[in-house]
Amino acid sequence: MKLATTHIKFTSLLTCSFLLCTFIFAQAQSSTVSAAVDSTHIKIGEQIKYTITVETDSLNLVSFPEDQTFSPLEMVEALKIDTTKKKDRVTLQRIYALTQFDSGTYTIPPQRIAIDEKPFFTDSFRIKVADVAVDTTKQKMYDIKPLVQVEKSYTNILKYIIFALAALAILGALFYWFVLRKKPLTEEEKIALLPPYDRALKQLKELENSRYLIQDEYKKYYSELTDIVRAYLEEDVHISAMESTTDQLIERLELLKDAGELSLDDDTITQFKKVLQTADLVKFAKSKPDISIAESDRSAVEKIVVKTKEALPEPTEDDLLENEAYLEAYAAEKRKKRIYIGIGVIAGLLVLGAGISVAYFGFKTVKDTLFGYPTKELLEKEWVKSHYGVPAIELETPEVLIRKEIAIPEDAKEVIQTNGTFAYGNYLSLFSITVNSTLYKEQIEPDMEAGVGAFLGSLEKNGIKNILPKEDEFYTKSGKPGAKIYGTGQYTGEGPMNNKRFKFTGLLFGGKGFTQQVYITWEEGDAYAEQIVERILATVDVKTEM
Repeated sequence: MKLATTHIKFTSLLTCSFLLCTFIFAQAQSSTVSAAVDSTHIKIGEQIKYTITVETDSLNLVSFPEDQTFSPLEMVEALKIDTTKKKDRVTLQRIYALTQFDSGTYTIPPQRIAIDEKPFFTDSFRIKVADVAVDTTKQKMYDIKPLVQVEKSYTNILKYIIFALAALAILGALFYWFVLRKKPLTEEEKIALLPPYDRALKQLKELENSRYLIQDEYKKYYSELTDIVRAYLEEDVHISAMESTTDQLIERLELLKDAGELSLDDDTITQFKKVLQTADLVKFAKSKPDISIAESDRSAVEKIVVKTKEALPEPTEDDLLENEAYLEAYAAEKRKKRIYIGIGVIAGLLVLGAGISVAYFGFKTVKDTLFGYPTKELLEKEWVKSHYGVPAIELETPEVLIRKEIAIPEDAKEVIQTNGTFAYGNYLSLFSITVNSTLYKEQIEPDMEAGVGAFLGSLEKNGIKNILPKEDEFYTKSGKPGAKIYGTGQYTGEGPMNNKRFKFTGLLFGGKGFTQQVYITWEEGDAYAEQIVERILATVDVKTEM
């Protein structure tokens, strides 16, 4: 009885498992994915339509391929998803426009479509891209043209010249504005350029119109009053008046009067002494005379200035020359001050601009921009796209690679049919690139390991030691596979690169009867060279069919 019960349970479990598997299988089969192309034969540059159709439950989430997943064909455009719904089922269709610009036979790899994160894959398709036929009976054939010298591009040089001229124009405008331009004189400068007598009278007139007395500022009033007359006496009478006490100043005036050098009467000197004594009481004893007395003292000082001017002898030629020299010296001092201000402003702008540039771009970038750096200049050149060797290696470089004549050993001549080597720089320079394409006489498979060994051996022969190589796969921009060797080493030879670290990258391709190689070396830590290498590698492509 117990055995029968156990058998029934086991049978029920198997039945449930079978039903569950059937349900899961039914769920998996509820979604279908198919793909189709409108043509398997196109001409170079023509487009084909690659259509993916998905039929699934309307609640499922479907993800179509994005970006360049159709390599070696290139996706030109991905149209919007076309949706058709019928009850609880939905049909999604998306069309991709694909093309190829090299002749040959290519395989579109299976495409991955995710339905609720479950992967489905389409079939692969073989596409033949045919050359454009040329009727040589109607099209006249010409001999291959010889190499011509390409004129150097001055685009970057012209850019730098324009930038420099603009900077000079700005600096020149600033220098003119702050230094050379004749700015209108301020009121203080106009007064300072007046003769001492005229200046004193003008200042006394301004003091009369001031608000010192109305605002009860007697100390400022009398300080300015005595400073005006003392400054006049010091400039025109040539006595030390600004630093003298009242008694000392009056004593000097009396001595000049007695010596006959200053024709002042006793009343004028006495009146002047009273004004100075009143000013001393106001400034040091905080005395506060009536407004009428203060105004009377100002009038008295004005009369003293006038009488002093009249009492002075006529200026000699030496006096006039001295006064002219003073004015010239004053003008020269003013010009010098303006020059210093202008130079300071320009220097400040240069320092500010340099500081902002260093903070934003970095010191090395600013330095290399101002003084130049070989690899930076290479990076900013107008790049050249070209094909090198047979079979051809296509890539873009800052400079056209120059053909190098390589001596082929006698034993290798029996195997090699043709060899083309093109290079810029050498292993001991800041940056170098070498491209080599070799065609053999027999349809033999290329030995990639031998090529790697030969490259590393050539580095050692050029004095490069402590080489740390790594290997990896590489795919060209059209999806053609190759081998990649990269790493670092150290220069141990003579010259400016001695003991410096360097980096290298080698690409190796090939097929039956040929090999293709690209080798690049550069100084470690050179950010400009890193950008050059990255750009070159992104443009590499090879012909793998003879």
